[in-house]
Amino acid sequence: MEESKGLGEPLLLKDIAYDQIKERILDERFVPGRFLSERELIEILQMSKTPIKSALTRLESEGFVTVSSKQGIIINDLALNRIVDIYDLRTVLETFNIQAILGRLNEEQSNLLLANLQESEEIVTRLDIKAFCKADHEFHLLLCRFAGNQEIYRVLLNYQDHLIRITLRHLRKDPHRMEGFWQDHVKIYELLMQGKAESIERMQDHLQRSKKKLFM
Repeated sequence: MEESKGLGEPLLLKDIAYDQIKERILDERFVPGRFLSERELIEILQMSKTPIKSALTRLESEGFVTVSSKQGIIINDLALNRIVDIYDLRTVLETFNIQAILGRLNEEQSNLLLANLQESEEIVTRLDIKAFCKADHEFHLLLCRFAGNQEIYRVLLNYQDHLIRITLRHLRKDPHRMEGFWQDHVKIYELLMQGKAESIERMQDHLQRSKKKLFM
């Protein structure tokens, strides 16, 4: 029994280390370009080296950090060309999702989208950037889930953390942008419920305008 417990603990700790480091990267407490050392992370997280090294290996594979034997741990920024590529990929996949569900939403799915929009509206009134970011991406993932293409869902889910990072950066520039994002979602929902193909174009415009605003 003791041996089994010992095997389980490192897995739990490395997941905690991963989540805590990634959270600091997403909300830019660890700003892009910052150099960290393992010793610094040990002090911040109050953990041993082993789970932190495992977490860093995972974060490096996902593109969040670069681990160098000479320079230490470098917090990576998202390159502008990669942001553009991600948005363009989203536009293709998410307009496909709209096409797939147009005129096919059932009552339960409609209610889930409506609940998300109502939650988002409340969040907008208090300008809670983190909460809105979560609700914003949940809206897009709901549409993807309803479309039923598991490969598209997997792709978007794999990009989720980078998309959250981009959206947080959006909203830090101007928290009032979340109202425009929410209004876009409301319009997409209304057009979907009316069975109008205009919802496809609206999603495309929503994502492409979001991309352009990031550089403003």
